Amino acid sequence: MTENTYKLIEQFRPQSIDIPIDKCELEKVIETLVSLMFPICNCPDSREVQVELREAAEKLHANIASIHDREAADKKTEAFFQKLPSLQQRLYKDAACYLRFDPAAKTLEEVIITYPGFFALCVHRIAHELYLLGLPLISRLFSEYAHSKVGIDIHPAAKVGKNLFMDHGTGIVIGETAEIGDNVKIYQGVTLGALYVEKKLSNVKRHPTVEDNVVIYANATILGGTTIIGHDSTIGGGAWLTRSVIPYSLVTNPVDVRIRAGKEFNGPFDFVI
Repeated sequence: MTENTYKLIEQFRPQSIDIPIDKCELEKVIETLVSLMFPICNCPDSREVQVELREAAEKLHANIASIHDREAADKKTEAFFQKLPSLQQRLYKDAACYLRFDPAAKTLEEVIITYPGFFALCVHRIAHELYLLGLPLISRLFSEYAHSKVGIDIHPAAKVGKNLFMDHGTGIVIGETAEIGDNVKIYQGVTLGALYVEKKLSNVKRHPTVEDNVVIYANATILGGTTIIGHDSTIGGGAWLTRSVIPYSLVTNPVDVRIRAGKEFNGPFDFVI
């Protein structure tokens, strides 16, 4: 490098941002919570669990206290840990749904350890409870941590019903005001998004509602806060929807198939599989 480059490096100064929470600490909290809810390998005894949970609770409490006063932090931390057993029960039922619906899934342990959709759902259910407790920054950090790990982006404010099954999962986007009913199946690349983005829409429902027992196949895009997918509907792969459909609908993306003459086909040179 040139001398001038070294000088430019020496002159550079980072721009400090006042962030009240500890990102690294909170990422450890979410990993601890998920792993302790489902301790499949080397299951710790109850004393070890209590020690780890206490440490996670203290870190969460300290980060909440950096945003709110201590009394509020006490109440919010206690309220969250009161919810933890019911969250665990709900997630075991969600995992059983994966095992029931996916022919590739052989055991509950396989679902819990390896399925990205299940991990994203675990984090979302935890983040959503924190969001409801008035902790949007911490809950968003949790959801973005899951996003970075498995490529599934679920806003913590999104309302998700029982037994959401996200198969493969990569590229799924579920927006802030989306609402999803019970027993919904969503495949990779699906977007539940807004028709357009403007700051004035901050407090407006701008993402779709998906009712019970809906199946949405890969790369479908469903947009708009007034868009409702009626229960027991099937949305085909690659579909583009900006309006509601009634229950039991079948929505497909038309495919034009034509048979061309052999002379139109020019095979590649040196083609090897």
